[in-house]
Amino acid sequence: MTAVFPDRIDIALRVNGEEVEARVPAGRHLVDFLRLDLGLTGAHASCEHGVCGACTVRVDGQAVRGCLMLAAQVDGLDVWTIEGLSDNGTVADLQEAFVARNALQCGFCTPGMIVAAEELLAQPGLPSRHKIREHLSGNYCRCTGYEAIIDAIESVAQARAGKGAA
Repeated sequence: MTAVFPDRIDIALRVNGEEVEARVPAGRHLVDFLRLDLGLTGAHASCEHGVCGACTVRVDGQAVRGCLMLAAQVDGLDVWTIEGLSDNGTVADLQEAFVARNALQCGFCTPGMIVAAEELLAQPGLPSRHKIREHLSGNYCRCTGYEAIIDAIESVAQARAGKGAA
């Protein structure tokens, strides 16, 4: 006797602070659910193997790769995208610093970089440049060469710690 697997699954979660209920294909990745079903296109589907970081979103407070999680896995969880983090002002200082330091060029990697950077800056202490680089090691950028990105994040870390201006 063969097992029968559902082709669609009902999920209920919070996305950017709002309750969402949906019936999704069982194999739909979180990044595709956000982009295709909810129209939240800030997280990008790129490598689809979890190595580039373009699809980074926050799930229950942790930065995760949206291409490695299924939408069904976030049932009952709290998901924040760059759109929600931007709208509520959480990452406004990071966004301003990225612009001021020219830490973005094409912008494709920027949403994932900012979500990952926010996760780092939410941790206690002032991160070193080495720690910033290490934390962002799974986020690829082909345009900036990373130094401007590190500069932007470091300036925000210092400003949040009261040791400088972003």
